[in-house]
Amino acid sequence: MCAVTVALTSLSRPRLYAVRGSDALASALITYAIPLLVLLTTGSPALTGLVFAVEWTPRIGAFGIAGGLADRYGPARILRWGNLVRAGCLCGAAAVLLGVHEDRGRTATVLVLGALSGLLAEIGYVASEALGAEAARHASVPHRVQAGLTGIDMGAGLAGPALGGLLLLAGPVPLLLSVTALALATSCLTPKQTEALTAPHRAGGGLRNGWRTLCSIPALLWLVGGLAASNAATGLVQAGAPIVVVERFDGSAAHLGLVWTLAALGSLGVVWAAQRLITRWGIWPVGAASAGLCTTGCFAVAVAPDFASYAGAVAVMMAAEGGLTVVLRTLRARLIPASGFASTLSASIICVLVPLPVAGLVVGAVPSSHLGTVVAVCSLVQGLVLGGALWRLRTSDAPTTAL
Repeated sequence: MCAVTVALTSLSRPRLYAVRGSDALASALITYAIPLLVLLTTGSPALTGLVFAVEWTPRIGAFGIAGGLADRYGPARILRWGNLVRAGCLCGAAAVLLGVHEDRGRTATVLVLGALSGLLAEIGYVASEALGAEAARHASVPHRVQAGLTGIDMGAGLAGPALGGLLLLAGPVPLLLSVTALALATSCLTPKQTEALTAPHRAGGGLRNGWRTLCSIPALLWLVGGLAASNAATGLVQAGAPIVVVERFDGSAAHLGLVWTLAALGSLGVVWAAQRLITRWGIWPVGAASAGLCTTGCFAVAVAPDFASYAGAVAVMMAAEGGLTVVLRTLRARLIPASGFASTLSASIICVLVPLPVAGLVVGAVPSSHLGTVVAVCSLVQGLVLGGALWRLRTSDAPTTAL
């Protein structure tokens, strides 16, 4: 028996959700707080932008090691110890901020904390996702597990900024200690592994093996391509939203916040409904409907004539993407072999994340007057790739046909 299965014997679904929730909320809080801490400490927008890059560069690099660690030592062990290390880093940073009053020292502390937090957050995410996928694999209704995990991630992303803003009113140290408490809770809730991984699981680790597995399963390549196309469209809309809302519609930061709040609430509602729709209608009709609505919403964003229609189109697009995420994550958990799962997951996540910085570069390079045309073209490409991915998955001889 492998250690993943051993861990799951003491990891019920409520406990799995509690582990995922505390880990996701800790990551969302610190991701939101680090740039604000730099701004409050230094008052420099330039350094605030720098810390964003400093925080995200290790995140992308983390996927090169996270999968191998989880496959070699077990996701439960990596999640538990990763959060203990995160708690230690946060306590150390809080102590420095209490004892050091020089701006340069405080700024350096926050920059280092941002880099370490980004690295540990993604290592924890891969380990948590591996546990969730294994739980879905053993569940009688796997899409319910994936819907629950997706909803938790979205809820944490929505609650993180609001809770972080409230905690920062009390100062940076209370915020860091609150995240420390969440990290310790995650570590305590994650079950201990009582057995070592078997030889096949140890051999499955490593990003190179993950790429090899990814390339050996054509249906999985199509699925990753579908997720990447969806992320490209979302990235363009997110990166271009401030330009569209402020310049085209003469809105403000409050209007922009309203757009994303409505989108997040719509996504949460659809994720909650998706598990019931899949149970009733099947995964393929729900996947096709979500892909169609996602593409239509993206095109509507590109041609929206006013703020109200733009906000509605973004809400439709993001809500449909929530349903699509449940479908594709359910299929991904079935397609990736259990041996070397985390390494293959890391390789696929790297592919899915690449379009996000590219989307930002595109928005920066294209004149704002042509941004709508770029988003419209991207929506058409998204529709074609998602349609091809779902068709390929539906007609594949892979285990997903059992769905």
